[in-house]
Amino acid sequence: MGTPRLACATPPSPPSRRLRSRGRAAGVASRSEAQRSLGAGASLAVPASPSRTTRWRCFSDRKDWVCMLKKMGEAVARVARKVNETVENDSDTLDLAECKLVSFPVGIYKVLWNVAEHIRLIILANNELQALTSKFMSTFSQLQELNLEGNALRRLPDEISTLQHLKAINLARNQFQDFPEKLTALRALETINLEKNAIVDVPVEKLAAMPALRSVNLQLNPLSPEVRAIARPLIKFDLLVSPEGARSDSAQ
Repeated sequence: MGTPRLACATPPSPPSRRLRSRGRAAGVASRSEAQRSLGAGASLAVPASPSRTTRWRCFSDRKDWVCMLKKMGEAVARVARKVNETVENDSDTLDLAECKLVSFPVGIYKVLWNVAEHIRLIILANNELQALTSKFMSTFSQLQELNLEGNALRRLPDEISTLQHLKAINLARNQFQDFPEKLTALRALETINLEKNAIVDVPVEKLAAMPALRSVNLQLNPLSPEVRAIARPLIKFDLLVSPEGARSDSAQ
């Protein structure tokens, strides 16, 4: 058997200037093709096809829609290319930054099944991820660095505590309102970046007990006065916080 590959979906073709009022709107078939390429669980941040009520909109609106569909096709092709590069080069890095992902495509697990344990760095920055699954954690159990900056995450799965080799995690610019306490169970973890979330309370005592922790970035979070008061005397790592009163956009 040959090396598994992720099929690249062809970017969707622009629809005609006169949108059809019956049948499927142009571009829908390409979206289905994209779904098959990445697996049934794949999800991309893409617009819905225009309805009958929009078919008489000005051409500039339809042009914008076509442009967005084109970007969807480009994002699917980018995911396939990046995954195949990881497999073919036996790389320890999977870089899927800026691929418009709303969820991690299940098709990737099948392609990476025989190299997943060698992957040490995964970059999923600047997507639109809303959650990670337990399967993600169990598949990439040897991770040392995970970059999830610039997504829409509110929490991490409990299984994050199984990543006992993880040294750095970047969760900046997400939507966390609660500090992800499961991170405190990771004995190898050295760096936590939670800049620009909406966190008020922090488990200072648990962080202070982490043996390898060197740096926690909590800048641009609306930290409570209690956290600010008790943190400094307890911790031995670098704690980055903004001046009191400074707040991130997500907390305003």
